[in-house]
Amino acid sequence: MRSGIDITWAQEASAEPVTVGDVTVTPRARALVVRTPRGGFVWNRPSAVIVERSGQVRRIQVVDVTRVLQLGLLGLGLAIAVASAFSSPRRTEVAP
Repeated sequence: MRSGIDITWAQEASAEPVTVGDVTVTPRARALVVRTPRGGFVWNRPSAVIVERSGQVRRIQVVDVTRVLQLGLLGLGLAIAVASAFSSPRRTEVAP
């Protein structure tokens, strides 16, 4: 729940359940919402799938592969930047 002055909040929501035979699957997603007076953005990502079968409910976590790859590329870029900063030859001035 959010108040009238919130700029940023997170929420989790369910989509329409899909039923095939005796199995009902309900996807869940998390959203980060940022609102400003001039606009805003919403970043959605999958979080879980709820599976109901024969009266049993099971929650299966979803791994967001795209997010994992993005964070891996960010880490690789930072590692390369730090390595290149330390491995570049230092310029020394020779006094006349």
